[in-house]
Amino acid sequence: MAFDGITIASVVQELNEKIVGGRILKIAQPEKDELIITVKNEGKQYRLLISADPSLPLIYLTEDNKPSPLTAPTFCMLLRKHLQNAKFISFSQPDFERIVRIEFEHLNEMGDLCTKTLIVELMGRYSNIIFVDDKDVIVDSIRRVSSAVSSVREVLPGREYFLPKVLEKKNPMIETRENFLGMMRAGDEAKEADGKLIKPTPVFKAIYMEYTGIAPLVAKSMCLNAGISLDLLISDIDDANLDNLWKIFNETFDKVRNGQFEPTIYYEDGVVLDYASIDLPDISEKKKYDTISELLFIFYSEKNIVSRIRQRSYDIRRVVQNAIDRTKKKIDIQEKQFEDTAKRETYKIYGELLNAYGYSLKDGEKSAEVLNYYDNQMITIPLDPMYSVKDNARKYFDKYGKLKRTYEALTTLMEENKKELMHLESIMTSLDIARSEDDLVQIKEELIDSGYVRRRRNLKKPKITSKPFHYISSAGYDIYVGKNNYQNEEISFKLASGKDMWFHAKNAPGSHVIVKVGDGELPDSVYEEAASLAAFYSSVKDQDKVEIDYTARKNLKKPAGSAPGFVIYHTNYSMMATPSTKNLKQV
Repeated sequence: MAFDGITIASVVQELNEKIVGGRILKIAQPEKDELIITVKNEGKQYRLLISADPSLPLIYLTEDNKPSPLTAPTFCMLLRKHLQNAKFISFSQPDFERIVRIEFEHLNEMGDLCTKTLIVELMGRYSNIIFVDDKDVIVDSIRRVSSAVSSVREVLPGREYFLPKVLEKKNPMIETRENFLGMMRAGDEAKEADGKLIKPTPVFKAIYMEYTGIAPLVAKSMCLNAGISLDLLISDIDDANLDNLWKIFNETFDKVRNGQFEPTIYYEDGVVLDYASIDLPDISEKKKYDTISELLFIFYSEKNIVSRIRQRSYDIRRVVQNAIDRTKKKIDIQEKQFEDTAKRETYKIYGELLNAYGYSLKDGEKSAEVLNYYDNQMITIPLDPMYSVKDNARKYFDKYGKLKRTYEALTTLMEENKKELMHLESIMTSLDIARSEDDLVQIKEELIDSGYVRRRRNLKKPKITSKPFHYISSAGYDIYVGKNNYQNEEISFKLASGKDMWFHAKNAPGSHVIVKVGDGELPDSVYEEAASLAAFYSSVKDQDKVEIDYTARKNLKKPAGSAPGFVIYHTNYSMMATPSTKNLKQV
């Protein structure tokens, strides 16, 4: 899911059409690596989101707004000083790189007209937003990079801006047929580098490795449309296939050069596969959008939320993971001790046999061979010659008694620790399901109530606003999904009535799923959709198929003193389900 050069080209085209000529009304920095610039142009208002988040660098128009910090960050204040009320002159994409140059025109402190530039580098962990003057000297950046961090380029105030050419890739927008065919034929033999033989690569991989701004999905589509299989090596391509590939390659970039973009999200079996700014004919399951910004907003909003929440939940995750590690370590130690208690019955039999045959055994012997009347087999009992037969028997009974007490104590402790581990793993799954900071608040309350976290002194208990997920099935039935253990308990024992149906992933942490039955019987499709939800909101959602238990709510029991969300049931059915939210409408 790459924010590739073709996508950036379509974003640049949209921004040039919609906000060039507009003026900046507001500059906000809601996150440490994110800007939202409010623009007014021809009576309309737009919000331009620019993110240099290493995991999700983006630029597009959005309708969403975010609350800003009470004190604006330094970089935001700098942009406000230099760019407030500035006019957008142009957006450009240098050399088809993942870079957007935004040119502004404004009046300086002396009233003279001058230009400034904001350079947005959308390059994964190297992403940055850099403000430069009319001579490309860096004024400041949202992320400063010193020589201690990068030996290739410093991004600091006063330094000249340049883009290091670490990877010498070609610009596909200016490629010729002759150069394209030459590049492909040059790669048809194994080459040697640093003493190692480099084998020819697949054709689709050679395309996106050789040219800048091409995502793997687009390269694969080019090959498939040219009749080239994805496992064909560049060394095996013939002239006919090569000509077909050039034709498709050139047609693709003709569309880009002419601005013929078709923003499309592609699916595979109902699950989002990827997106592209151009139509890929080889993929049939797709949905097109009017603008690239609309597509990016829909595609990345969920991904961005998950990314941000994961950062916010870092401290909670660390507490939970440490508790999980400690509990697993305790269980491992206890299991080893538990194995040693397996000898207890043997010691008991030794003691009983020594007492039974003691009259015929002599003191001072190192062993005694007697008949085991439990299985009618001869058995050799080790003896301590320093003690009498009677004392040896007493020692074996003492060992038996000690191991029996250890066995009983370990049985209880291991059961408690395994329940604790299940509880902690369910909390970790809740953190994966969380979609907002309100969800994290409720999870933290559970950790406080369970004794894993202390509430800060003089800090009141927060108001819980997080709510369970609410879906509508394809047949119109209400389905509720708990986001955490407290919500699981709420929907199962407060929201659900006795005849409502309950679903949960078998032997795995996950959400309780409740289907409100109402009158009559549930259609089979509802069972399948609810089971798919239970699989999707579980710790095993990455599996192709997940076993789901389901039963009527009246069959659930909550053991006294058990952890939140823990239930038992003895009457249930099971089915296999694919983790999915397909055909379901979220309310």
